Amino acid sequence: MTIDLEALYIDLHQHPELSFQETRTAGIAAQHLRDLGLEVEEGVGVTGVVGVLRNGEGPVVWVRADMDALPVEEQTGLAYASTARGVDPAGTTVPVMHACGHDMHVTAMIGAVEKLVATRAEWSGTLVVLIQPAEEYGAGARAMLDDGLLARYPKPDVVLGQHVTPLPAGIIGVRSGTQMAASDGLTVTLHGRGGHGSRPHATIDPVVMAAATVMRLQTITSREIDPQGVAVVTVGSIHAGLKNNIIPAEAKLELSLRYPNEDVREKVLSSVERIVRAEAMASGAEREPEIHTQHTLPATINDEEATARVSSALRRALGESAVVDPGMFTGSEDVSWFARDAEVPLVFWFWGGVDPARFAEAVAAGTVEKDIPTNHSPFFAPEIHPTIEVGVTAMSAAAREFLA
Repeated sequence: MTIDLEALYIDLHQHPELSFQETRTAGIAAQHLRDLGLEVEEGVGVTGVVGVLRNGEGPVVWVRADMDALPVEEQTGLAYASTARGVDPAGTTVPVMHACGHDMHVTAMIGAVEKLVATRAEWSGTLVVLIQPAEEYGAGARAMLDDGLLARYPKPDVVLGQHVTPLPAGIIGVRSGTQMAASDGLTVTLHGRGGHGSRPHATIDPVVMAAATVMRLQTITSREIDPQGVAVVTVGSIHAGLKNNIIPAEAKLELSLRYPNEDVREKVLSSVERIVRAEAMASGAEREPEIHTQHTLPATINDEEATARVSSALRRALGESAVVDPGMFTGSEDVSWFARDAEVPLVFWFWGGVDPARFAEAVAAGTVEKDIPTNHSPFFAPEIHPTIEVGVTAMSAAAREFLA
């Protein structure tokens, strides 16, 4: 019986789960893989799923889809919009939404495996399916590898992955070399001296210290990085204080840093530390600020030869005009850990999820940034069709390129 992929997608979209909490999603994916005849193990790297399809002699191809959602309240207005709630690592109840399209990733992967199973007489080798948790934490791939992934399952000859993005549906974006930026997530704690809001002279105000730090950090990319280069310094979260008439004792900043290579990374990290410490000193802080790294993600680098093969396969499957070079994305991914640890080629591509007519109208009006919601937006929702079908075709065609 053919899997109803639209129903699967809607179900996953309505039931999103936060990182390392994807038990329902993992169970659904695992059952579909079992029904398709794969050997399946759950709980790999906390909530990860691994499915193995052995089909004679030949190469081993790892295909990966991520499955976690984000603490975002959906505002798409869709009939199947998420109203789910979850509890984040701090114990706070938060809205949960598939604002990055991982529900589409899992759906397309199940469809691709179904297609490969149906055509198994035409290829030979081993397919290893990874349904990965916690990509949004930058921790899921590492967790699966640290759980013995390479030792417990057939070692890959190539690793493949894909990500839905705001390109026109039917378009594939792929390039050799750096496809996505490297990233570090930092937590900065600024220490002041708390006190009454009416007596600021008796305190060292960490809110003012934080404000000055945020503004100065923005000069890294505007004044310290070559304008022809690429770097991003984002302060995505500031937390300080509980009441308007109390000056708190500390403030916390959460930073997201992005760069194309190690040289720029070292420059940005050094500048961040210099500025944070200098602003604390300028404010008269009595304690040094603390800077902790929450995650480090390497650049997503596509192997040149393997990418050429995948690009050719995608053109054959979807048409010559369907495959474009999207440029380097400043977003980051943890998929490359699989290929890096296995020391094999990686190919990671994007596929469009926006109605082509809507996208063309936005391009003509010069309003793409305004009118086309991007990943992590509360308005992000791929068109169900043909996004599912293109994702299924792309992943199955890429895998077949390497399966003998």
